[in-house]
Amino acid sequence: MIAASGESAVTGEAARTADDGAAQAATGRSGRPRRTRWTRWTGRTRWTPLVAGVVTTGVAVSGGTASLSGDEVATYSAAVARPLSGLLVLVQHVDGHFLPYYLLIHLWSFLGEAEWWLRLPSALAAGVAAGFLADLGRRLAGPRAGIVAAALFAVLPSVSFHGANARPYAFAAAAAVVSAWALHRVAESPTWGRVGGYAAAVALLGCTHLFSVLVLPAQFLAALLALPGRTAWTRVVPAMAAGCVPVVVLGLVGWGERAAISWIQPHGPEVLLKVPKHVAGSDLAGPALFALAVAGVLILLRASVPWGVLVGGWLVLPPLLLLVVDALVTPAYVDRYVFVAAPALALSAGVALAAVRPAALPAALVAVPSVLAVASLGLPAQADYRRQNGHYEDFPGAVEVIRAELRPGDAVVYGQSRLRTGFRYYGRDGLPDDVLLAGPGPAFEYAEKPGLADALAGRRRVWVVWRGTKQAGLEGTKIRRVAAVRAAGYRLSTAWHSAELPGLTVALFERGRGGD
Repeated sequence: MIAASGESAVTGEAARTADDGAAQAATGRSGRPRRTRWTRWTGRTRWTPLVAGVVTTGVAVSGGTASLSGDEVATYSAAVARPLSGLLVLVQHVDGHFLPYYLLIHLWSFLGEAEWWLRLPSALAAGVAAGFLADLGRRLAGPRAGIVAAALFAVLPSVSFHGANARPYAFAAAAAVVSAWALHRVAESPTWGRVGGYAAAVALLGCTHLFSVLVLPAQFLAALLALPGRTAWTRVVPAMAAGCVPVVVLGLVGWGERAAISWIQPHGPEVLLKVPKHVAGSDLAGPALFALAVAGVLILLRASVPWGVLVGGWLVLPPLLLLVVDALVTPAYVDRYVFVAAPALALSAGVALAAVRPAALPAALVAVPSVLAVASLGLPAQADYRRQNGHYEDFPGAVEVIRAELRPGDAVVYGQSRLRTGFRYYGRDGLPDDVLLAGPGPAFEYAEKPGLADALAGRRRVWVVWRGTKQAGLEGTKIRRVAAVRAAGYRLSTAWHSAELPGLTVALFERGRGGD
Protein backbone atom coordinates (compact mmCIF):
# COMPACT_ATOMS: atom_id res chain seq x y z
CA MET A 1 0.00 0.00 0.00
CA ILE A 2 1.23 3.49 -0.77
CA ALA A 3 1.04 4.85 2.73
CA ALA A 4 2.70 8.20 2.64
CA SER A 5 3.32 9.82 5.93
CA GLY A 6 5.09 12.28 3.70
CA GLU A 7 2.14 12.30 1.27
CA SER A 8 0.09 14.43 3.61
CA ALA A 9 2.93 16.87 3.91
CA VAL A 10 3.30 16.95 0.14
CA THR A 11 -0.36 17.72 -0.42
CA GLY A 12 -0.34 20.29 2.36
CA GLU A 13 2.61 22.02 0.74
CA ALA A 14 0.84 21.86 -2.64
CA ALA A 15 -2.20 23.54 -1.13
CA ARG A 16 -0.07 26.30 0.39
CA THR A 17 1.70 26.79 -2.91
CA ALA A 18 -1.67 26.95 -4.64
CA ASP A 19 -2.63 29.82 -2.38
CA ASP A 20 0.25 31.77 -3.87
CA GLY A 21 -0.94 31.12 -7.40
CA ALA A 22 0.99 27.97 -8.29
CA ALA A 23 -0.57 24.91 -9.86
CA GLN A 24 2.13 22.47 -8.90
CA ALA A 25 -0.22 19.63 -7.92
CA ALA A 26 -2.05 19.64 -11.24
CA THR A 27 1.02 19.33 -13.42
CA GLY A 28 3.56 17.58 -11.27
CA ARG A 29 6.02 20.42 -12.00
CA SER A 30 8.33 21.74 -9.36
CA GLY A 31 8.79 25.42 -8.90
CA ARG A 32 6.51 28.40 -9.40
CA PRO A 33 4.81 28.89 -12.78
CA ARG A 34 5.01 32.08 -14.73
CA ARG A 35 2.89 34.79 -13.10
CA THR A 36 0.22 35.92 -15.53
CA ARG A 37 -2.75 38.23 -14.94
CA TRP A 38 -4.96 35.13 -14.64
CA THR A 39 -2.77 33.42 -12.02
CA ARG A 40 -2.29 36.65 -10.08
CA TRP A 41 -6.07 37.16 -9.95
CA THR A 42 -6.91 33.57 -9.05
CA GLY A 43 -4.12 33.38 -6.50
CA ARG A 44 -5.21 36.49 -4.65
CA THR A 45 -8.96 36.01 -4.77
CA ARG A 46 -10.45 34.90 -1.45
CA TRP A 47 -14.03 35.42 -2.51
CA THR A 48 -14.08 32.61 -5.07
CA PRO A 49 -16.12 30.10 -2.98
CA LEU A 50 -18.73 32.73 -2.14
CA VAL A 51 -18.97 33.95 -5.73
CA ALA A 52 -19.19 30.36 -6.98
CA GLY A 53 -22.00 29.63 -4.52
CA VAL A 54 -24.00 32.75 -5.37
CA VAL A 55 -23.66 32.18 -9.12
CA THR A 56 -24.67 28.52 -8.89
CA THR A 57 -27.68 29.29 -6.72
CA GLY A 58 -28.64 32.06 -9.16
CA VAL A 59 -28.44 29.67 -12.11
CA ALA A 60 -30.55 27.09 -10.29
CA VAL A 61 -33.36 29.53 -9.51
CA SER A 62 -33.29 31.40 -12.83
CA GLY A 63 -35.95 31.04 -15.45
CA GLY A 64 -37.74 28.09 -13.90
CA THR A 65 -41.43 27.62 -14.72
CA ALA A 66 -41.61 23.86 -14.22
CA SER A 67 -44.52 22.42 -12.31
CA LEU A 68 -43.80 20.49 -9.16
CA SER A 69 -43.14 16.87 -10.05
CA GLY A 70 -44.93 13.97 -8.39
CA ASP A 71 -41.94 13.52 -6.07
CA GLU A 72 -41.96 17.21 -5.18
CA VAL A 73 -45.68 16.98 -4.50
CA ALA A 74 -44.80 14.14 -2.12
CA THR A 75 -42.46 16.55 -0.33
CA TYR A 76 -45.28 19.07 -0.09
CA SER A 77 -47.69 16.40 1.15
CA ALA A 78 -45.28 15.07 3.77
CA ALA A 79 -43.65 18.23 5.04
CA VAL A 80 -46.05 21.09 4.36
CA ALA A 81 -49.64 19.87 4.12
CA ARG A 82 -49.44 17.91 7.40
CA PRO A 83 -48.79 18.96 10.98
CA LEU A 84 -45.64 17.60 12.56
CA SER A 85 -47.64 14.76 14.14
CA GLY A 86 -48.94 13.80 10.69
CA LEU A 87 -45.41 13.82 9.29
CA LEU A 88 -44.23 11.51 12.05
CA VAL A 89 -47.12 9.14 11.30
CA LEU A 90 -46.29 9.18 7.58
CA VAL A 91 -42.61 8.24 8.02
CA GLN A 92 -43.70 5.18 9.96
CA HIS A 93 -45.25 3.91 6.72
CA VAL A 94 -43.14 5.37 3.89
CA ASP A 95 -40.12 7.62 3.24
CA GLY A 96 -38.78 7.29 6.77
CA HIS A 97 -35.24 7.72 5.44
CA PHE A 98 -36.24 11.19 4.21
CA LEU A 99 -37.20 12.35 7.70
CA PRO A 100 -34.26 14.80 8.14
CA TYR A 101 -35.08 16.50 4.84
CA TYR A 102 -38.81 16.54 5.52
CA LEU A 103 -38.23 18.12 8.93
CA LEU A 104 -36.15 20.84 7.31
CA ILE A 105 -38.84 21.62 4.74
CA HIS A 106 -41.52 21.48 7.44
CA LEU A 107 -39.76 24.28 9.32
CA TRP A 108 -38.94 26.14 6.11
CA SER A 109 -42.59 26.10 5.00
CA PHE A 110 -43.63 28.22 7.99
CA LEU A 111 -42.51 31.16 5.82
CA GLY A 112 -44.33 30.08 2.66
CA GLU A 113 -45.24 27.22 0.37
CA ALA A 114 -44.87 28.65 -3.13
CA GLU A 115 -43.01 26.56 -5.72
CA TRP A 116 -39.90 28.74 -5.67
CA TRP A 117 -39.79 28.83 -1.89
CA LEU A 118 -40.02 25.05 -1.52
CA ARG A 119 -37.20 24.69 -4.05
CA LEU A 120 -34.95 27.41 -2.66
CA PRO A 121 -33.24 25.16 -0.07
CA SER A 122 -32.08 22.90 -2.90
CA ALA A 123 -30.74 25.90 -4.83
CA LEU A 124 -28.86 27.05 -1.73
CA ALA A 125 -27.47 23.53 -1.28
CA ALA A 126 -26.24 23.58 -4.89
CA GLY A 127 -24.52 26.87 -4.10
CA VAL A 128 -22.86 25.37 -1.03
CA ALA A 129 -21.63 22.48 -3.17
CA ALA A 130 -20.13 24.89 -5.71
CA GLY A 131 -18.44 26.99 -3.04
CA PHE A 132 -16.78 24.06 -1.31
CA LEU A 133 -15.93 22.55 -4.70
CA ALA A 134 -14.03 25.71 -5.64
CA ASP A 135 -11.95 25.47 -2.48
CA LEU A 136 -11.46 21.70 -2.80
CA GLY A 137 -10.22 22.21 -6.36
CA ARG A 138 -7.80 24.86 -5.12
CA ARG A 139 -6.50 22.49 -2.49
CA LEU A 140 -5.99 19.61 -4.89
CA ALA A 141 -4.75 21.35 -8.04
CA GLY A 142 -4.51 25.10 -7.58
CA PRO A 143 -6.87 28.10 -7.72
CA ARG A 144 -7.45 27.85 -11.46
CA ALA A 145 -8.72 24.27 -11.12
CA GLY A 146 -11.07 25.33 -8.32
CA ILE A 147 -12.54 28.17 -10.34
CA VAL A 148 -13.01 26.09 -13.49
CA ALA A 149 -14.51 23.18 -11.52
CA ALA A 150 -17.04 25.48 -9.85
CA ALA A 151 -17.90 27.08 -13.20
CA LEU A 152 -18.45 23.68 -14.82
CA PHE A 153 -20.60 22.59 -11.89
CA ALA A 154 -22.73 25.73 -12.19
CA VAL A 155 -23.52 25.09 -15.88
CA LEU A 156 -24.33 21.39 -15.53
CA PRO A 157 -27.99 20.80 -16.51
CA SER A 158 -28.31 18.28 -13.68
CA VAL A 159 -27.39 21.02 -11.20
CA SER A 160 -30.12 23.25 -12.63
CA PHE A 161 -32.59 20.39 -12.34
CA HIS A 162 -31.77 19.26 -8.80
CA GLY A 163 -31.08 22.80 -7.66
CA ALA A 164 -34.69 23.60 -8.56
CA ASN A 165 -36.13 20.37 -7.20
CA ALA A 166 -37.82 20.12 -3.82
CA ARG A 167 -36.05 16.87 -3.02
CA PRO A 168 -32.81 16.14 -1.11
CA TYR A 169 -30.47 15.30 -4.01
CA ALA A 170 -28.76 18.72 -4.12
CA PHE A 171 -28.12 18.32 -0.39
CA ALA A 172 -26.51 14.94 -1.05
CA ALA A 173 -24.15 16.49 -3.61
CA ALA A 174 -23.28 19.32 -1.23
CA ALA A 175 -22.61 16.93 1.65
CA ALA A 176 -20.38 14.82 -0.60
CA VAL A 177 -18.26 17.88 -1.40
CA VAL A 178 -18.11 19.04 2.22
CA SER A 179 -17.06 15.59 3.44
CA ALA A 180 -14.28 15.34 0.81
CA TRP A 181 -13.14 18.86 1.72
CA ALA A 182 -13.14 17.96 5.42
CA LEU A 183 -11.12 14.81 4.72
CA HIS A 184 -8.47 16.85 2.90
CA ARG A 185 -8.19 19.14 5.93
CA VAL A 186 -7.69 16.09 8.14
CA ALA A 187 -4.91 14.90 5.83
CA GLU A 188 -3.23 18.30 6.18
CA SER A 189 -3.39 18.21 9.96
CA PRO A 190 -5.23 15.34 11.70
CA THR A 191 -6.23 17.28 14.81
CA TRP A 192 -9.20 16.07 16.80
CA GLY A 193 -11.14 19.19 15.84
CA ARG A 194 -10.74 18.46 12.14
CA VAL A 195 -11.48 14.78 12.67
CA GLY A 196 -14.69 15.74 14.46
CA GLY A 197 -15.61 18.04 11.62
CA TYR A 198 -15.13 15.18 9.18
CA ALA A 199 -17.36 12.90 11.29
CA ALA A 200 -20.06 15.59 11.26
CA ALA A 201 -19.76 15.93 7.47
CA VAL A 202 -20.20 12.16 7.03
CA ALA A 203 -23.23 12.24 9.33
CA LEU A 204 -24.72 15.05 7.24
CA LEU A 205 -24.05 13.00 4.10
CA GLY A 206 -26.00 10.05 5.45
CA CYS A 207 -28.91 12.25 6.45
CA THR A 208 -29.43 13.51 2.91
CA HIS A 209 -30.05 10.27 1.02
CA LEU A 210 -29.23 6.64 1.69
CA PHE A 211 -27.26 6.11 -1.50
CA SER A 212 -25.19 9.25 -1.03
CA VAL A 213 -22.85 7.18 1.16
CA LEU A 214 -21.66 5.36 -1.96
CA VAL A 215 -18.98 8.07 -2.14
CA LEU A 216 -17.48 6.92 1.16
CA PRO A 217 -15.45 3.95 -0.18
CA ALA A 218 -13.42 6.42 -2.25
CA GLN A 219 -12.84 8.56 0.86
CA PHE A 220 -11.84 5.48 2.86
CA LEU A 221 -9.21 4.50 0.29
CA ALA A 222 -7.93 8.07 0.03
CA ALA A 223 -7.55 8.28 3.82
CA LEU A 224 -5.55 5.04 3.94
CA LEU A 225 -3.26 6.31 1.18
CA ALA A 226 -2.86 9.89 2.38
CA LEU A 227 -2.29 9.33 6.09
CA PRO A 228 0.06 7.19 8.17
CA GLY A 229 -1.57 3.86 8.91
CA ARG A 230 -1.95 4.48 12.64
CA THR A 231 -3.54 7.90 12.10
CA ALA A 232 -5.92 6.59 9.46
CA TRP A 233 -7.10 3.65 11.55
CA THR A 234 -7.31 5.43 14.90
CA ARG A 235 -8.81 8.73 13.77
CA VAL A 236 -10.32 8.82 10.29
CA VAL A 237 -11.86 5.35 10.22
CA PRO A 238 -13.55 5.77 13.64
CA ALA A 239 -14.76 9.22 12.57
CA MET A 240 -16.24 7.72 9.42
CA ALA A 241 -17.87 4.94 11.43
CA ALA A 242 -19.37 7.42 13.91
CA GLY A 243 -20.63 9.57 11.05
CA CYS A 244 -22.34 6.55 9.51
CA VAL A 245 -24.57 5.96 12.56
CA PRO A 246 -27.44 8.12 11.20
CA VAL A 247 -27.40 6.41 7.80
CA VAL A 248 -27.43 2.98 9.44
CA VAL A 249 -30.52 3.93 11.42
CA LEU A 250 -32.21 5.50 8.40
CA GLY A 251 -31.17 2.55 6.26
CA LEU A 252 -32.87 0.09 8.61
CA VAL A 253 -36.00 2.23 8.44
CA GLY A 254 -35.77 2.36 4.66
CA TRP A 255 -35.31 -1.41 4.42
CA GLY A 256 -38.53 -1.92 6.33
CA GLU A 257 -40.30 0.40 3.89
CA ARG A 258 -38.61 -0.89 0.72
CA ALA A 259 -41.98 -1.68 -0.84
CA ALA A 260 -42.09 2.05 -1.65
CA ILE A 261 -39.44 1.50 -4.35
CA SER A 262 -41.00 -1.68 -5.76
CA TRP A 263 -41.74 0.29 -8.93
CA ILE A 264 -38.02 0.35 -9.83
CA GLN A 265 -37.13 -2.14 -12.55
CA PRO A 266 -33.83 -4.06 -12.41
CA HIS A 267 -31.04 -2.89 -14.71
CA GLY A 268 -28.17 -4.57 -16.47
CA PRO A 269 -24.61 -3.36 -17.01
CA GLU A 270 -25.71 -1.48 -20.13
CA VAL A 271 -27.15 1.25 -17.91
CA LEU A 272 -23.56 2.32 -17.16
CA LEU A 273 -23.37 3.67 -20.71
CA LYS A 274 -25.92 6.27 -19.64
CA VAL A 275 -23.99 7.38 -16.56
CA PRO A 276 -22.49 10.48 -18.28
CA LYS A 277 -26.00 11.65 -19.16
CA HIS A 278 -27.39 10.78 -15.72
CA VAL A 279 -24.65 12.64 -13.86
CA ALA A 280 -24.41 15.68 -16.14
CA GLY A 281 -28.11 15.82 -17.02
CA SER A 282 -27.38 16.08 -20.74
CA ASP A 283 -26.69 13.49 -23.42
CA LEU A 284 -24.56 16.09 -25.25
CA ALA A 285 -22.52 17.63 -22.44
CA GLY A 286 -22.15 14.41 -20.43
CA PRO A 287 -19.82 12.39 -22.70
CA ALA A 288 -17.57 15.40 -23.42
CA LEU A 289 -17.21 16.12 -19.71
CA PHE A 290 -16.49 12.49 -18.89
CA ALA A 291 -13.68 12.46 -21.43
CA LEU A 292 -12.18 15.51 -19.72
CA ALA A 293 -12.81 13.94 -16.32
CA VAL A 294 -10.77 10.85 -17.19
CA ALA A 295 -7.85 13.09 -18.14
CA GLY A 296 -8.30 15.07 -14.93
CA VAL A 297 -8.23 11.93 -12.77
CA LEU A 298 -5.02 10.79 -14.48
CA ILE A 299 -3.44 14.18 -13.81
CA LEU A 300 -4.42 13.99 -10.15
CA LEU A 301 -3.11 10.43 -9.86
CA ARG A 302 0.21 11.55 -11.26
CA ALA A 303 0.43 14.44 -8.81
CA SER A 304 -0.95 12.67 -5.73
CA VAL A 305 -2.28 9.12 -5.70
CA PRO A 306 -4.59 9.53 -2.69
CA TRP A 307 -6.49 12.48 -4.13
CA GLY A 308 -6.63 10.97 -7.60
CA VAL A 309 -8.18 7.89 -6.00
CA LEU A 310 -10.62 10.09 -4.07
CA VAL A 311 -11.90 11.98 -7.11
CA GLY A 312 -11.81 9.00 -9.48
CA GLY A 313 -13.63 6.78 -7.00
CA TRP A 314 -16.13 9.52 -6.23
CA LEU A 315 -16.92 9.69 -9.93
CA VAL A 316 -17.28 6.01 -10.79
CA LEU A 317 -18.14 4.14 -7.58
CA PRO A 318 -21.64 5.53 -6.92
CA PRO A 319 -23.12 4.21 -10.19
CA LEU A 320 -21.10 0.97 -10.02
CA LEU A 321 -22.04 0.22 -6.42
CA LEU A 322 -25.65 1.22 -7.01
CA LEU A 323 -25.78 -1.31 -9.84
CA VAL A 324 -24.38 -3.94 -7.47
CA VAL A 325 -27.16 -3.15 -4.98
CA ASP A 326 -29.63 -3.30 -7.86
CA ALA A 327 -28.43 -6.78 -8.85
CA LEU A 328 -27.80 -8.39 -5.45
CA VAL A 329 -30.13 -6.71 -2.94
CA THR A 330 -33.12 -4.97 -4.51
CA PRO A 331 -33.76 -3.02 -7.73
CA ALA A 332 -32.54 0.47 -6.83
CA TYR A 333 -30.82 2.06 -9.82
CA VAL A 334 -32.47 5.41 -10.55
CA ASP A 335 -30.65 8.15 -12.46
CA ARG A 336 -31.16 10.81 -9.79
CA TYR A 337 -29.44 8.63 -7.20
CA VAL A 338 -26.08 9.08 -8.99
CA PHE A 339 -26.24 12.88 -8.99
CA VAL A 340 -23.98 12.70 -5.94
CA ALA A 341 -21.13 12.08 -8.44
CA ALA A 342 -21.74 15.36 -10.32
CA PRO A 343 -19.26 17.41 -8.23
CA ALA A 344 -16.53 14.86 -8.99
CA LEU A 345 -17.31 15.16 -12.70
CA ALA A 346 -16.92 18.93 -12.59
CA LEU A 347 -13.84 18.76 -10.36
CA SER A 348 -11.90 16.27 -12.47
CA ALA A 349 -12.84 18.03 -15.71
CA GLY A 350 -11.79 21.34 -14.13
CA VAL A 351 -8.40 19.86 -13.22
CA ALA A 352 -7.90 18.74 -16.82
CA LEU A 353 -8.74 22.17 -18.24
CA ALA A 354 -6.63 23.98 -15.66
CA ALA A 355 -3.62 21.85 -16.59
CA VAL A 356 -3.61 23.19 -20.15
CA ARG A 357 -1.02 25.96 -20.35
CA PRO A 358 -0.64 27.32 -23.88
CA ALA A 359 2.70 29.02 -24.37
CA ALA A 360 1.45 32.00 -26.33
CA LEU A 361 -2.06 32.47 -24.93
CA PRO A 362 -3.44 33.42 -21.52
CA ALA A 363 -4.77 30.37 -19.66
CA ALA A 364 -8.18 32.01 -19.45
CA LEU A 365 -8.48 31.73 -23.25
CA VAL A 366 -8.58 27.97 -22.81
CA ALA A 367 -10.67 27.68 -19.65
CA VAL A 368 -13.39 30.23 -20.43
CA PRO A 369 -14.26 28.98 -23.95
CA SER A 370 -14.22 25.40 -22.66
CA VAL A 371 -16.74 26.21 -19.94
CA LEU A 372 -18.87 28.09 -22.46
CA ALA A 373 -18.72 25.11 -24.82
CA VAL A 374 -19.95 22.77 -22.08
CA ALA A 375 -22.69 25.26 -21.23
CA SER A 376 -23.72 25.40 -24.90
CA LEU A 377 -23.89 21.62 -25.17
CA GLY A 378 -26.17 21.61 -22.14
CA LEU A 379 -28.51 24.35 -23.38
CA PRO A 380 -31.16 21.99 -24.86
CA ALA A 381 -31.43 20.16 -21.54
CA GLN A 382 -31.40 23.44 -19.60
CA ALA A 383 -34.29 24.73 -21.70
CA ASP A 384 -36.17 21.45 -21.32
CA TYR A 385 -35.91 21.47 -17.54
CA ARG A 386 -37.26 25.02 -17.39
CA ARG A 387 -40.47 24.39 -19.35
CA GLN A 388 -43.73 24.05 -17.47
CA ASN A 389 -43.58 20.26 -17.84
CA GLY A 390 -39.80 20.21 -17.35
CA HIS A 391 -40.17 18.02 -14.27
CA TYR A 392 -42.35 15.61 -16.26
CA GLU A 393 -45.72 16.20 -14.62
CA ASP A 394 -47.63 19.28 -15.74
CA PHE A 395 -50.13 19.76 -12.92
CA PRO A 396 -50.91 23.42 -13.80
CA GLY A 397 -51.60 22.48 -17.43
CA ALA A 398 -53.93 19.68 -16.36
CA VAL A 399 -55.77 21.99 -13.95
CA GLU A 400 -56.24 24.59 -16.69
CA VAL A 401 -57.71 21.97 -19.05
CA ILE A 402 -60.36 21.18 -16.45
CA ARG A 403 -61.05 24.81 -15.57
CA ALA A 404 -61.52 25.76 -19.22
CA GLU A 405 -64.46 23.34 -19.57
CA LEU A 406 -65.68 23.14 -15.98
CA ARG A 407 -69.44 23.23 -15.38
CA PRO A 408 -71.44 23.27 -12.16
CA GLY A 409 -72.09 19.75 -10.91
CA ASP A 410 -69.01 18.20 -12.56
CA ALA A 411 -67.24 15.45 -10.62
CA VAL A 412 -63.60 14.38 -10.63
CA VAL A 413 -62.15 10.91 -10.11
CA TYR A 414 -58.42 10.20 -9.67
CA GLY A 415 -56.79 7.18 -11.25
CA GLN A 416 -54.13 7.28 -8.52
CA SER A 417 -55.42 8.80 -5.31
CA ARG A 418 -52.15 10.58 -4.46
CA LEU A 419 -52.61 12.82 -7.53
CA ARG A 420 -55.12 14.76 -5.47
CA THR A 421 -52.33 16.56 -3.68
CA GLY A 422 -50.89 18.05 -6.88
CA PHE A 423 -54.30 19.05 -8.22
CA ARG A 424 -55.34 20.57 -4.92
CA TYR A 425 -52.03 22.47 -4.69
CA TYR A 426 -52.52 24.10 -8.09
CA GLY A 427 -56.32 24.08 -8.28
CA ARG A 428 -57.17 25.05 -4.71
CA ASP A 429 -60.96 25.58 -4.72
CA GLY A 430 -61.46 25.70 -8.49
CA LEU A 431 -61.85 21.96 -9.15
CA PRO A 432 -64.84 19.65 -9.73
CA ASP A 433 -66.43 17.87 -6.79
CA ASP A 434 -64.18 15.14 -5.43
CA VAL A 435 -66.95 12.57 -5.00
CA LEU A 436 -64.77 9.69 -3.78
CA LEU A 437 -62.70 11.47 -1.15
CA ALA A 438 -63.23 9.99 2.31
CA GLY A 439 -60.28 11.59 4.06
CA PRO A 440 -56.49 11.67 4.25
CA GLY A 441 -54.60 8.40 4.56
CA PRO A 442 -51.61 7.71 6.81
CA ALA A 443 -49.23 7.91 3.84
CA PHE A 444 -49.49 9.64 0.46
CA GLU A 445 -52.64 7.84 -0.64
CA TYR A 446 -56.12 9.04 0.37
CA ALA A 447 -58.99 7.02 1.77
CA GLU A 448 -61.76 6.72 -0.82
CA LYS A 449 -65.41 5.74 -0.65
CA PRO A 450 -66.50 2.38 -2.10
CA GLY A 451 -69.04 2.27 -4.90
CA LEU A 452 -68.14 4.61 -7.73
CA ALA A 453 -71.56 4.34 -9.39
CA ASP A 454 -73.31 5.49 -6.20
CA ALA A 455 -70.87 8.37 -5.78
CA LEU A 456 -71.63 9.55 -9.34
CA ALA A 457 -75.41 9.28 -9.02
CA GLY A 458 -77.02 12.35 -10.57
CA ARG A 459 -73.76 13.53 -12.19
CA ARG A 460 -73.87 14.03 -15.96
CA ARG A 461 -70.14 14.68 -16.41
CA VAL A 462 -67.09 13.28 -14.68
CA TRP A 463 -63.41 14.12 -15.15
CA VAL A 464 -60.92 11.29 -14.77
CA VAL A 465 -57.23 12.13 -14.29
CA TRP A 466 -54.36 9.69 -14.13
CA ARG A 467 -50.59 9.49 -14.38
CA GLY A 468 -49.74 7.84 -17.68
CA THR A 469 -50.57 8.04 -21.35
CA LYS A 470 -54.04 8.20 -22.88
CA GLN A 471 -53.59 4.66 -24.15
CA ALA A 472 -52.81 3.37 -20.66
CA GLY A 473 -56.27 4.41 -19.52
CA LEU A 474 -58.42 4.27 -22.63
CA GLU A 475 -57.16 1.13 -24.37
CA GLY A 476 -56.70 -1.26 -21.46
CA THR A 477 -57.41 -1.98 -17.83
CA LYS A 478 -54.32 -0.39 -16.26
CA ILE A 479 -56.41 2.49 -14.88
CA ARG A 480 -59.30 0.75 -13.17
CA ARG A 481 -61.15 3.99 -12.47
CA VAL A 482 -61.63 4.49 -16.22
CA ALA A 483 -63.18 1.06 -16.56
CA ALA A 484 -65.44 1.75 -13.57
CA VAL A 485 -66.59 5.08 -15.02
CA ARG A 486 -67.45 3.40 -18.31
CA ALA A 487 -69.29 0.63 -16.49
CA ALA A 488 -71.37 3.34 -14.77
CA GLY A 489 -72.69 4.46 -18.16
CA TYR A 490 -70.29 7.26 -19.14
CA ARG A 491 -68.61 7.67 -22.51
CA LEU A 492 -65.48 9.54 -23.46
CA SER A 493 -65.95 13.12 -24.65
CA THR A 494 -62.42 14.56 -24.79
CA ALA A 495 -58.94 13.67 -23.52
CA TRP A 496 -55.73 15.64 -23.05
CA HIS A 497 -52.21 14.44 -22.30
CA SER A 498 -49.23 16.50 -21.23
CA ALA A 499 -46.25 16.57 -23.57
CA GLU A 500 -43.88 14.32 -21.60
CA LEU A 501 -44.01 10.59 -20.84
CA PRO A 502 -45.58 9.11 -18.88
CA GLY A 503 -47.10 12.50 -18.03
CA LEU A 504 -50.63 13.29 -16.91
CA THR A 505 -53.89 12.57 -18.74
CA VAL A 506 -57.17 14.39 -18.23
CA ALA A 507 -60.29 12.83 -19.77
CA LEU A 508 -63.88 14.07 -19.70
CA PHE A 509 -66.65 11.46 -19.68
CA GLU A 510 -70.34 12.27 -20.14
CA ARG A 511 -73.38 10.14 -19.43
CA GLY A 512 -75.37 9.08 -22.44
CA ARG A 513 -72.87 10.08 -25.16
CA GLY A 514 -72.63 7.57 -27.95
CA GLY A 515 -69.44 5.64 -28.56
CA ASP A 516 -65.89 6.09 -27.38
